[in-house]
Amino acid sequence: MTVIHNFSVGRQSSTRTVGRNYQSVVVMLIISIFLLGGIASRLAYLQLVEGERNKELAENNRIRLIPKPPVRGNIFDRKGRILASTRLSRSVFVWPKTLEKEKWPETFKRLSEILNIPEGDIEKRLQNAGNSPVSRIRIARNISPGQITALAEYSNQLEGVEVDVETVREYPNGDLGAHVLGYTGEINEEELADRRDEGYRPGDVIGQMGVEESFQEMLRGEWGGQQVEVDGADQVVKVLGKKNAKPGKDVKLTLDIDVQKAAEAALGYQKGAIVAIDPNNGAVLAMVSRPTFDPNIFSTRITQETWTKLQGRGNPFVNRAIRGFPPASTFKIVTAAAGMETGKYPPDVVLPTFAYLRVGGTAFGEWNKAGFGPLGYVRALAMSSNTFHGQIGKGIGGEKLIEWSRKFGFGQKTGIELNEESSGLIADDTWKQKRFNWEWTVGDTVNMSIGQGFTQATPLQVAMMFAVPANGGYKITPHLLLDDRSPDQWRKSMNLQPATLEKLRQGLRAVVTSGTGKNLNVPHLPPVAGKSGTAEAPPGKPHAWFGGYAPADKPEIVVVAFAEHSGGGGGSTAGPMVRQVLEGYFKAKSAASQK
Repeated sequence: MTVIHNFSVGRQSSTRTVGRNYQSVVVMLIISIFLLGGIASRLAYLQLVEGERNKELAENNRIRLIPKPPVRGNIFDRKGRILASTRLSRSVFVWPKTLEKEKWPETFKRLSEILNIPEGDIEKRLQNAGNSPVSRIRIARNISPGQITALAEYSNQLEGVEVDVETVREYPNGDLGAHVLGYTGEINEEELADRRDEGYRPGDVIGQMGVEESFQEMLRGEWGGQQVEVDGADQVVKVLGKKNAKPGKDVKLTLDIDVQKAAEAALGYQKGAIVAIDPNNGAVLAMVSRPTFDPNIFSTRITQETWTKLQGRGNPFVNRAIRGFPPASTFKIVTAAAGMETGKYPPDVVLPTFAYLRVGGTAFGEWNKAGFGPLGYVRALAMSSNTFHGQIGKGIGGEKLIEWSRKFGFGQKTGIELNEESSGLIADDTWKQKRFNWEWTVGDTVNMSIGQGFTQATPLQVAMMFAVPANGGYKITPHLLLDDRSPDQWRKSMNLQPATLEKLRQGLRAVVTSGTGKNLNVPHLPPVAGKSGTAEAPPGKPHAWFGGYAPADKPEIVVVAFAEHSGGGGGSTAGPMVRQVLEGYFKAKSAASQK
């Protein structure tokens, strides 16, 4: 019995142990199933819901986009000669993601020493660009061979810094046509904020003035680049994809290098401007402004010292060809046309001239201080009589003179493709009341009739005015983009009476044969017609003007020269400049015809 009892007790103990072990297994199985379910759910979530995002994050850790800027389009003159192109150069870039912020000061200090760029400027570029893992930031362009060598020598201290080849703008003719062509520069913060929606990015190079700015969208092209895989040392191990950059379009201008060179030489170092246009279709053949600059200097970083030196030359970035100045006696073309077209002073009118014309309490003097006796339009233009044209202005009234001034294109932009253009000024009673709180007077009208007073005209507008009698009565639209459109697309008839045109042309021819423009009456040029002007410009010396066209019977070129504060007379100072440009034009034309 004792044995049985002992067995029974042992059996009962064994059964309870087995039950407990089974329960433990069940519990562990439930826990395992729960944990595996959680893991599976998490994996499913990461793969199905967050899969694309995690894939992108992983690839960003090893994939880089090396952007490749497009090659900017070339700029040519009307005969296909290069005015602006690109060349290869070396630039310095930084990968922000690969350069730890703790190492920025050391790296920036070394770069500053080598590249001559303030450390703060380098840091600002990276901060503005953001800590981007997929792009690099340009911090210097067009570096020298010496700088390339120095960067290589200190490469172990320049983590994340690269030197790469890219294109920079080049102007092979130096400062020739600088104000027309403009220059390029890296986009700044404000420009980027305004143009980011147009696809611009940090480091983009854009036109800053002139044709480079006006035709930016044609010239810029489209970015390309390479998607590459890099290793832990940030070295490229594989090219994953490539998009070729699309080069910008070439632009062909109406400018003629031969005429441009002649105009540059004629103006020399005289502050002022020269404009040459085709009077039949408005094509600009030459445009010069002094002082000037070499746009090549913007192919690299401009130091404050260089910028200060440039500004010391007297506003070299102002294009005086499209800025307003008193047009002086060149404006008498408008006054004469208005007198005839209103019918108040017909083409055959003869008026007495005097030593001065008194209006109210003001005496408007004749430039020879004596008068010229009785004059008609032809002789009055030839001798540039103030009292003759003053009587015309006074007689037709300010309202009509203002109206005809605007018909000739004054007081408004010409429409040329240059954003810097000024509209000049044709004042009226509303303008004067607002500006001076004083009404328009007869004296204001007389002053306007001789191109003085409030009137402001650009050399380009004055060239437009000369084109009217030259082309038979059409107001033209000056332009720089060469195209094959008919001249009728660029001009509009002013519906002038034939007798008006005839008197204007006779008078402008007489200026050269027997008047104030005899400097241009030379045998080696075709017959020239023109008009001089000497503008009072206190407190400085007077401005000198001369505008002319040739051949007088069938004009193909108009040239206007403006010499700012030159102190000389229009015929004696600006006249020879116009003659020199005409000589260059017809010499080049003769040489071309002999080929």
